[in-house]
Amino acid sequence: MNRRNLTDHQWELLKDMIPGRAGAPGRTGVDNRLFLDAVLWMARTGAPWRDLPGLFGHWNTVWKRFSRWSKKSAWEIIFGVLAQNDPDLEYVSIDGTIVRAHQHSAGGRGGMKNKRLVDRGED
Repeated sequence: MNRRNLTDHQWELLKDMIPGRAGAPGRTGVDNRLFLDAVLWMARTGAPWRDLPGLFGHWNTVWKRFSRWSKKSAWEIIFGVLAQNDPDLEYVSIDGTIVRAHQHSAGGRGGMKNKRLVDRGED
């Protein structure tokens, strides 16, 4: 597993504006970059918090900090900065390998079809 998901460039953009940085009021985070990597891992995998790998720290500690940052709207600021300065356009393009048609769209002639109802006469 890649320990660092944020690039050095992304970290340089963020390190002076996140809560818990050195010199900011309140408690200073031990490793803010590792915490951001943990949250990005959670977002990327969609796993439950309890499945957070131990190298990121205890899952409950990470979740509590995530929750506090959410209440402060820190994530809006962080993702706004990342989107503005380092957009990841990897998933914006669409090609024929990921576009699929509905199963009923293939083959056959289109249009409305009139079928004759055959009158079954009783003898």
